[in-house]
Amino acid sequence: MAHSLAAVSSFSPSAVRRRLSSQSLVSFSSQRMSFVSIRSVPSPLRFKICCSAKQETQAKKETVDKVCAIVKKQLAVPDGTAVTADSKFSELGADSLDTVEIVMGLEEEFNITVDETSAQDIATVQDAANLIEKLVAEKTA
Repeated sequence: MAHSLAAVSSFSPSAVRRRLSSQSLVSFSSQRMSFVSIRSVPSPLRFKICCSAKQETQAKKETVDKVCAIVKKQLAVPDGTAVTADSKFSELGADSLDTVEIVMGLEEEFNITVDETSAQDIATVQDAANLIEKLVAEKTA
């Protein structure tokens, strides 16, 4: 189904959006020129925003060090094995249960509550430290 909107400027922006959202094929034209047809594809009414940890404010060294100590303890990492901010839990041998136990240890140490969605986004020590500082700041605000 194609519709021609001869005078787009005569419609309010919300009316145009409503009209366009209900159509699968729309073409725009004016008195001087015709524009290419645009096909709208229906999509779910949800979205996801992903952020990289590098774009976030980096956690303090003290927080990263505490997280490293908790991870070493929970995973029984052998002495001499380096655990740094960039260490991935999976590379240290953590499975999903280990990750849950790490999050529980962090919650206890920092007196915070980590929701399930946030917990699933934690892959590295740095991710955990950044989340902790965010939650602590929100708690004190």
